[in-house]
Amino acid sequence: MNKEKNSVVNFGAAGWGTIIYCLLMFFFYVGMINDGTNVLAPAAAANIGVTPGTIIQTNGYAGMIAVVGFIIVGQINKKIGARATSSIFTIIAGVSYIACSNATTVTGYMIAMIFCATGMMSAGYIAGGTLVANWFPKKKGIVMGYTTMGHNFASAFYVAILTGLVAAFGGIGKGSIPIGVATIILGVVGGIFMRNTPEERGLNPDNVSDETYKHEYFTAEEKSDWTTGKLLKVKELWLAAIFTGMFQICSVGVMQQLVTRNIRDFGMSQAAALTLMTVVALLGVFGSWLIGIIDHKIGTKRTMQGFGFWYAAALIINVLSGGKVGLLFYISIFMIGFGIGGSANFTTSLPTSIFGRQGFDKVNSVIFPIQGFVTAWCFVINGIVTNVIGNLNYAYLIFAAAAVIVSVCITFIDEYKYNKDHQVEEETLVEEALDKMI
Repeated sequence: MNKEKNSVVNFGAAGWGTIIYCLLMFFFYVGMINDGTNVLAPAAAANIGVTPGTIIQTNGYAGMIAVVGFIIVGQINKKIGARATSSIFTIIAGVSYIACSNATTVTGYMIAMIFCATGMMSAGYIAGGTLVANWFPKKKGIVMGYTTMGHNFASAFYVAILTGLVAAFGGIGKGSIPIGVATIILGVVGGIFMRNTPEERGLNPDNVSDETYKHEYFTAEEKSDWTTGKLLKVKELWLAAIFTGMFQICSVGVMQQLVTRNIRDFGMSQAAALTLMTVVALLGVFGSWLIGIIDHKIGTKRTMQGFGFWYAAALIINVLSGGKVGLLFYISIFMIGFGIGGSANFTTSLPTSIFGRQGFDKVNSVIFPIQGFVTAWCFVINGIVTNVIGNLNYAYLIFAAAAVIVSVCITFIDEYKYNKDHQVEEETLVEEALDKMI
């Protein structure tokens, strides 16, 4: 039983299919909405006739407006299930990305980006988060470590792919079409092959045996009584949403302008900057897995406490390098690589720890819009700092401060407060301990 509980690879074919599907949704989300901005922002700005900083700020405002969409999609997800929701909104994102890349006005760009951000973020986080919570309620830490590898694969390869497509097709307009089509295909595949719960495949959550499920999981047929009003009154919901969003500010804010920063502030060539971004992202793949393992072993709360200090140190060291590509710079790049690999793990892992899988679709419909609103501030911070100061040192210091705040304040969260599966497992452990004493 212990071997089954501790396994970090035994998810079954259907479980791995769900993991890979979520990984691919994250790949397209990070590529289209975040890291691809390294290519999209200057190209779109040239088409429209504005500065790249204006497009970056527009992305931030679009992300904030998309929060309204997240609220709506959260309700849709609760009504029709995560499989259909992820499929529909992945398709919407693919179509919108093509429209965004062909926009000729800031208004047109912003409208398309709102739909693209709403669609891809809702598919990956609202629907995908619900899939993870339902399929892997106790192994959500390591599973998020696997799924968020999609973030890092996007950071490693998406900019290079998009750059190549733009060169091959003669511009961002046509260059974006293959990516949009691939996203649409993913949505269709998800709609056909995914399932909302493991029970629909004749499996148990976490792919555990019937015996383990009976003794260590909440099995009663009990409907969740969470409502939006009740959730908004819960301290843990607000803290979880804000803290995970602040970690996302750090990673999204760094990666969204990493190539531009290294070219402008450190004097790198575009080729060198793209290569470095790939290295950082590949470090992040391992970082996703490692932080997922740590989360699985010691819990999400303790993992987040250490993670924040690590990330803050990485960003501060990068600023202290003073625009010189030397020892401090490479230390910071190594640390940032591990950091970007782990921050997104917590967006689903922490809420699942606190609330469990029962009613998670409702919990996620409330928590993700708040996370998304907080995360969107990274675009605004980067855009304003770029336009006003001309380099991103101050943005990095703001991100570092946010990471430290989370590390300190996460102490005030009750990690398993409403988690019924955890409560059952604790009761079982107590009973087993008492039986040994008798």
